[in-house]
Amino acid sequence: MTSAGHKALEEEIRFLKSVERPRIIKAIAEARAHGDLSENAEYHAAKEQQGLNESRVMELEDKISRAEVIDVSKLSGSTVKFGATVTLADEDTDEEVKYQIVGELEADVKKGRVSVTSPIARALIGKSVEDSVEVNTPGGGKSYEILKIEFI
Repeated sequence: MTSAGHKALEEEIRFLKSVERPRIIKAIAEARAHGDLSENAEYHAAKEQQGLNESRVMELEDKISRAEVIDVSKLSGSTVKFGATVTLADEDTDEEVKYQIVGELEADVKKGRVSVTSPIARALIGKSVEDSVEVNTPGGGKSYEILKIEFI
């Protein structure tokens, strides 16, 4: 994963531990004050939230502990590889798009980050500027020309 993706996961863990965990503990305490726990929906909902929160924290900590963090700014080269930001031109419409190839956990197409395992990333890896790439997408095949490869 990229160093930015690693930082984002650490921020999410910090938020879950320092904001969500105390909020849930407070909700459990308030629900306990209402009396009989066996029929207390607020208590059961808060306990379920607590379980989900703790599960997410453990999942993220596990992924961070096994992650290989790569500083993209130290990469270079003339071919597309993990961490590259690639500017493409759709060969049918001449519309330009820009994608960064990142790890699965940090992928977000709306923000221009595609997973290294996605069809477009797999088609781009190893290619150079001015190469033409065919990508099979759910909406059908697309052809792109690589305009620029950056490591930022």
